[in-house]
Amino acid sequence: MEERKTWDKTNQWAEELGKLREIIHKTELVETNKWGGEVYTLNNKNVLGIAGFKNYFTIWFWNGVFLKDESKVLINANEGVTKGLRQWRLTSASEINEKLILQYINEAIENEKKGLSIKPEKKEAMKCDFFENELNNNSLLNEAFLKFTPYKQKEFWEYMATAKQEKTKITRFEKIKPMILENRGLNDKYR
Repeated sequence: MEERKTWDKTNQWAEELGKLREIIHKTELVETNKWGGEVYTLNNKNVLGIAGFKNYFTIWFWNGVFLKDESKVLINANEGVTKGLRQWRLTSASEINEKLILQYINEAIENEKKGLSIKPEKKEAMKCDFFENELNNNSLLNEAFLKFTPYKQKEFWEYMATAKQEKTKITRFEKIKPMILENRGLNDKYR
């Protein structure tokens, strides 16, 4: 049997997370393991997850921004960074209100069925005049560069564009030139 992995940083919330799990299993959500912890999905779309931290345990809703939150229990755990994710933090088993939790979960399920979600913003790739000139002046290099996927091209562009000093640009270019010619992506060794 596959070992269940739960996000419980301090291993002090086993009973509480078990109660949340029992409540969630009363719904149509499917339990999966992603990123080393429990995530519950509907049609392979992330709906919610549960976790334990030092001072609280939590249910987070991937598209919690669309929940009515009439009981005012949800917070944005990373203000300015997360747009849709909302967390419901609890500090004891006595705070677990099954009826209320099911109400929030069922609303999240309905929102998922309606397709409510925040789509990630597409960012334009950074530009670097130095790199652009090098590509334009070397047709072999430019041809090799264009064989990369847009994602890998973007990694190279950002790597070059974030160099502030001319000598850093030159050093970086000397590093990536053979990589491009050998069709090796900037971060392939980490994949």
